[in-house]
Amino acid sequence: MIPTTENYNDTIKRYKKWFTFSNISTALLAIFMLAILFSPDVKGLVIQGLMKVGLFQPDISEKAQENSVPIQQASAKQVSFTDVKGKTINLSDQKGKVVFMNFWATWCPPCIAEMPAINSLYSKYKDNKNVVFIMVDVDSKIDASTEFMKKRHFSLPVYIPASEMPEDYFSGSMPTTVILDKAGNIAFHHLGGADYANPEVSAFIDKLAK
Repeated sequence: MIPTTENYNDTIKRYKKWFTFSNISTALLAIFMLAILFSPDVKGLVIQGLMKVGLFQPDISEKAQENSVPIQQASAKQVSFTDVKGKTINLSDQKGKVVFMNFWATWCPPCIAEMPAINSLYSKYKDNKNVVFIMVDVDSKIDASTEFMKKRHFSLPVYIPASEMPEDYFSGSMPTTVILDKAGNIAFHHLGGADYANPEVSAFIDKLAK
C-alpha cells in the first residue's frame, strides 16, 4: 500500500504528540538513571557535585590527634606496599612523617568522586618530605590503576598491598582513608567518599606535621 499524504500527516501528528516536553524529560531522566546505575564515572560525577554543595565532608576533629589510636608495633612493621616500579615501602620506615593512606579501586564510584580532591590535597604536600601519600589499589592491579591516574591527569602515587592489612587500617569498605601521625598512630579514619580539598583537612595535616 502506497502511503498517502493523509497517512503521512497522521504519522507526523503522532510523533509530535509523543515529543512533548514531559515525554522528552522523562526519557532523558531514564537515560540518566541508567547511566548512574551502570557507569561508575557518572556516579562519581554525581557525588562530586554533591561534594561541591557541602555534602560528604570529612569529620576532622580538633582533638583527633589527642584521641589517636596506637597500632600494635608488630603489625605496623609488617605493613608494606609496592609501587608500579616494584619498589616496596614499609610503614615502619615512615615514622616521623604524616602518612595519608587511601584504599580505593578504579571501579568504585565514591573513590572516583573524591580523587580530584585528594589530588588537590596531594599537590600541596608533594614536595613536603614530612608528609607521605599512599594510594592503595585494593585490587592489586597496579598497571590499571596507574593508567587510571594518567588518563585523568592525577599525579597521585599508586601502590598495591605487599602484605596483609590490619583491619584497623582497612576492613573492606571503599574508599577508606587513614591519616597516621608521626608516631604511626591513627589520627584520622574515614569510611566512604569525602571532600579532602576542604581547608580543614590541610590544616589538620599541618598540625600533625609540626
